Amino acid sequence: MTTTLALTEDLIRRRSVTPADEGCQAVLESRLKALGFHCESIVSGPDDFRVTNLWAVRRGSAGKDGKLLVFAGHTDVVPTGPLEQWHSDPFAPTHRDGKLYGRGAADMKTSIAGFVVAAEEFIQAHPAHTGSIGFLITSDEEGPAHDGTVKVVEALAARGERLDYCVVGEPTSVDVLGDMVKNGRRGSLSGKLVVKGVQGHIAYPHLARNPIHLAAPALAELVAERWDEGNEYFPPTTWQMSNIHGGTGATNVIPGQVTIDFNFRFSTASTPDGLKARVHAILDRHGLDYELAWTLGGEPFLTPRGELSEAMAAAIAAETGVTTELSTTGGTSDGRFIARICPQVVEFGPPNASIHKIDEHVEVRFIEPLKNIYRGVLERLVA
Repeated sequence: MTTTLALTEDLIRRRSVTPADEGCQAVLESRLKALGFHCESIVSGPDDFRVTNLWAVRRGSAGKDGKLLVFAGHTDVVPTGPLEQWHSDPFAPTHRDGKLYGRGAADMKTSIAGFVVAAEEFIQAHPAHTGSIGFLITSDEEGPAHDGTVKVVEALAARGERLDYCVVGEPTSVDVLGDMVKNGRRGSLSGKLVVKGVQGHIAYPHLARNPIHLAAPALAELVAERWDEGNEYFPPTTWQMSNIHGGTGATNVIPGQVTIDFNFRFSTASTPDGLKARVHAILDRHGLDYELAWTLGGEPFLTPRGELSEAMAAAIAAETGVTTELSTTGGTSDGRFIARICPQVVEFGPPNASIHKIDEHVEVRFIEPLKNIYRGVLERLVA
């Protein structure tokens, strides 16, 4: 049986920069079919952005009445950045000082390899396991995520497919393997605000209306607003401006409009519609002439403490002795899509300090324990 390390290295060698999969899923499918998984490839997206998704299921002895635990992840990786800054080829797995280097080593090819080897070992030990095991793997997580996991979720929902538990292999650990598990993520809501004025000569301000001046009091109120108090699992919702652009480039012209880009990272204590209404109320109260376009990047999701998080915590403690922390920090993930059809979703993987960076790596000492933790979850939930 191939070790987790060997499979990780095989996956790293494949230059699967989003949305390319470069044969990663074919490798996984071959191994899963050998275990009795029914595998389905779902291809989506335009010709210039083809996305490959793998959905694989092995039914346990209880059939559809048994609990289904799904491992979810992505084979695509972010671009390498300047190759000359890497100390080794990012697609040639390289060992230095006890670390495995390569693009995707931490995010998230080690986790995917751990999923597969954990399943192989578990099935060998429990060929008549009661619960079912699934894999949901995409090549569109690091990109726009329009044709990846969301498409599989939509297809499964249309069939009435039920998922009971899902483990997403995102790199969640901080200092040591197992110190953090994500049991939810904040939502992301962006706005592009255009405040209109009247352009004019800067020496004749009475003949113009400066939109920057007009917008400033409203922006100050938006900055000071307390949107919610968060809850047991989430910090308070935040509002941040990311860009402001106004003016023609000339120093003697009052601009005709100013554009402000902003973003909410919001918890389950708020809703997108509620946040939108409050922003509009503030802008209207200041009497602004404006246009505002909204983009919902992702809804928040939350899995309260329960069977899955307890099984994960127990597996981590048994393997590493670490007491894990539940957290909802960080950006969005595909968990936001899976949560639509699965009541319990958690994310767990290796330390994330090097993800998306030059010289991305994972410590080799964490690779087999990571696989063992995934197997431990299987032992606790579907044996």
